[in-house]
Amino acid sequence: MKTTLKLEELAMFGLGILAFGQLHFAWWWFLVLIFAPDVGMLGYLINPKIGAFTYNLFHHKAVAVLVYLEGIYFQNEMLLLTGIILFSHASLDRIFGYGLKYKTAFADTHLGKIGKETTS
Repeated sequence: MKTTLKLEELAMFGLGILAFGQLHFAWWWFLVLIFAPDVGMLGYLINPKIGAFTYNLFHHKAVAVLVYLEGIYFQNEMLLLTGIILFSHASLDRIFGYGLKYKTAFADTHLGKIGKETTS
């Protein structure tokens, strides 16, 4: 099942690339911006609860789709670009096993615990 989910996320990442190709931006913008949503991790400098909120805000695909739809409605390429980058980044993260965060700790995700396991 894990492989199937990763293939599904890879297909969604491909969809993001395809959507980006419909915009009037040079391809290097995609490469520069693809990791921009990780700015959401800065919330962890405050505490895990704020960190989980800000991280999830920048990594939730529904948020990405809403931003993209606003771009369609307002005919605004910057909103379209933002939605595509958010969506593509979230898919890329899921491919590597990084899911949405629980407020307990950065390593606690909806896809399971990430990072090195500690033994007591």
